[in-house]
Amino acid sequence: MTSAAARTGRVNEDFTGAVPTAAVLIDGAGIPGAESICRHGVAWYAIRLGGALLSHLSLAPDRSLPALLGEAIQQVTDDHRDTCDVANPISPSAAVAVLRQSDGLVEHLVLGDAVLVLDRTDSAPVVVSDPREVIISRSYESALEATVEGSDEYQRILRDLRANRNRPGGFWLAKDDPRAADEAITGSCPISELTGAVLLSNGASRFVDRFRLGDWPGVLAILASSGPGEIIRGVRQAEARQAVPADDATITYCTDVGGA
Repeated sequence: MTSAAARTGRVNEDFTGAVPTAAVLIDGAGIPGAESICRHGVAWYAIRLGGALLSHLSLAPDRSLPALLGEAIQQVTDDHRDTCDVANPISPSAAVAVLRQSDGLVEHLVLGDAVLVLDRTDSAPVVVSDPREVIISRSYESALEATVEGSDEYQRILRDLRANRNRPGGFWLAKDDPRAADEAITGSCPISELTGAVLLSNGASRFVDRFRLGDWPGVLAILASSGPGEIIRGVRQAEARQAVPADDATITYCTDVGGA
């Protein structure tokens, strides 16, 4: 596991952790102004959600991944419902990736813009992602670019974009409504078909999907030879070259999955 904040002195809003049969990655998402309605912040939300989910994965191995994620969302929401405006559109939220071994299978779940890659024994890797937020956000790009940032019209467009969150036909994140977990991308495959797996926050997956520094088989090769820190170093160098604002970047690399 490797996790790096976007820059020195900034709180890392990603979380990752593992128990013997499962791994979890949480990519916290914040919107400017959120501190006015939630005193805890995005990093707190990501850590609490990840910790709750790992606990549920350990204690209830027979329940489905969406059910466990929904329970974790409910638990964290209840933890700050009395002090914070949890239903406000700008309250903390997160993308989630989960991997679990169970009864000869490897199960996975992705909600939001985290990425999970399954390294298969005899064929190309399977990339599991949830593109809904990216697709919807792109439909607003031209309007935002044509509007003065910070203006009333700009803020109106942003509100319209955020109104697509956690609603049918929109995109889904972990936030205050446990029903969002039922909208996650899920699947499973026999353990024998895999040699490993990788969970990435979107700050790390930009190595492939934004900066085109390599493909997913290439990422797996770098991970096997040099570890996740090398991927994050490549991302940071590309961000600096292209003057792209850095993002928190987190990778959990699971090896020897088939032999576990």
